Amino acid sequence: MTYTPAEVRALTPVRRSAELRARQEPDLRDVFLCHAWDDRRGAAKELDELLDARGVSVWFSEKDILFGQPFMREIDRGLARSRTGLVLVTPALLRRIDGGGVSDKELSELLARDLLLPVVHGTTYGELRKISPLLASRNGLDTAEDSMAEIANKIAELVAIEDDLTSPLTSAS
Repeated sequence: MTYTPAEVRALTPVRRSAELRARQEPDLRDVFLCHAWDDRRGAAKELDELLDARGVSVWFSEKDILFGQPFMREIDRGLARSRTGLVLVTPALLRRIDGGGVSDKELSELLARDLLLPVVHGTTYGELRKISPLLASRNGLDTAEDSMAEIANKIAELVAIEDDLTSPLTSAS
């Protein structure tokens, strides 16, 4: 897999944080997938399925919140039980976080923990910057540059806990 120097610089601290948290709390999910409700059957589901196929354990509300469970409490538990967070930044998410919905609350928690990787899809960092300068300041991945499958590969590499000395994310640091 090929990483740009900027991706290596941006992703290395996230990987280190995830590895440390995994050693301290081994029963955590690899990632919490923050997404707009409107994307739950589209881009968010696609990313979840691609990550799952690569062995990444994803907390995804569509499959992890069962009928009858308290929605916000289950999201809170999902955030607490995940090593790192992915924010799927789409036009729908930009509308949701600007409106102060559930995605905004998830984003606030992920930003506070400094365990966050944006995945921009169908929009730009410029549009994101208008709504959330803090999220836009994070280096992340963009489907305008890589396919969703390539992004899933990069995320799988990022959250891999094995001490693989050939990994560009561990050997470039």
